[in-house]
Amino acid sequence: MNKYDYLVVGAGLFGCTFAHEATKAGKKVLVVEKRPYIGGDCYTEEREGIHVHMHGPHIFHCSQKYLWDYINQFATFNNFQLRVKANYKNKLYSFPINLSTMHEVWGVTTPAEGLKKISETTIPCENPKNFEEYAISQIGTDMYQMFIYGYTKKVWNKEPSLLPSSIIKRLPYKSYHCGRHYPDTDIYEGVPIGGYTQIFEKMLEKSDVVFNTDFFNHKDFLETLAAKVVYTGSLDQYFNYKYGKLEFRSLRYQIERHDGDYQGHAQINYTDEDVPWVRIIEHKHFEFKAHLPYTYISKEYPARYDGSNLPYYPINDEVNNALHKKYLQEAQSLPNLIVGGRLGEYRYQDMDVVLASALHTVQQELSNKI
Repeated sequence: MNKYDYLVVGAGLFGCTFAHEATKAGKKVLVVEKRPYIGGDCYTEEREGIHVHMHGPHIFHCSQKYLWDYINQFATFNNFQLRVKANYKNKLYSFPINLSTMHEVWGVTTPAEGLKKISETTIPCENPKNFEEYAISQIGTDMYQMFIYGYTKKVWNKEPSLLPSSIIKRLPYKSYHCGRHYPDTDIYEGVPIGGYTQIFEKMLEKSDVVFNTDFFNHKDFLETLAAKVVYTGSLDQYFNYKYGKLEFRSLRYQIERHDGDYQGHAQINYTDEDVPWVRIIEHKHFEFKAHLPYTYISKEYPARYDGSNLPYYPINDEVNNALHKKYLQEAQSLPNLIVGGRLGEYRYQDMDVVLASALHTVQQELSNKI
């Protein structure tokens, strides 16, 4: 007889949410985590009162009140709003592209003037076949070259003309003054006071958790412990790469301590191709601690994923998507396997999307048990 109802592989947002809801319903859950901490890429670490986002900035934002209410039961969120700056050739610009950016680049002062300049530089394309065609058809050649081309090439290590157009749809432009990074429809936004790690600790209070354990080193034994496996890793590895390997891009973070205030802003993107990092994060600004006489920053460098580092960005081209679909079909044929999370679904997802998916999955699973 199984000791646990569920074995959750991976203590990221999806796994922790599933475990929390399952234990709340009286189920026994074992969580296995390869890293020495919980929270996955959302993990934060306190350093001298500053909560450092160890795997890049995570700002929870959503349009649905039930998601905001759900995450707020585990921590008090502040009202931080992400407003990014772009550094292009040592000059700062408002970003994402909005009327303020158009004024900084072209000197225009009204939405009509801005839209006119955009239209003069766009190259229409009814059926964009790649990232570059789509971007230029939307924002024009000037904005593309300044803010998109170099940044994108660094992140993906590919010419944008070889990337799918779906990637750029995460970066719309606004014809009015608005430095806010996320869509206007996302009326809820903030960062937990005290960092994200506390959220995952509360979520897993009733679960058994094992750290520093690679699931694949003990797969046969671990799977005997539970009636079902909730797997949040990459599907190609689960099936021992039988159809081939899915492609990812990785990142490397260089965390530094400095005196004073390093850049006066939470996030600045570096869009020049010849600057090796893609952005610098100054963590104390997430919690409005600019007054502190010291600071911590993260320089974010794109990196090749080689299996020894962390997979961050799935490369969602036709070949990889078809390969993932093949793995997913096999996973769905196994009645004792549940797949979820950013890696399992092979999609770059914001936190609200992962949370909604986890809640839907666990609620569906538990309703089937009634």
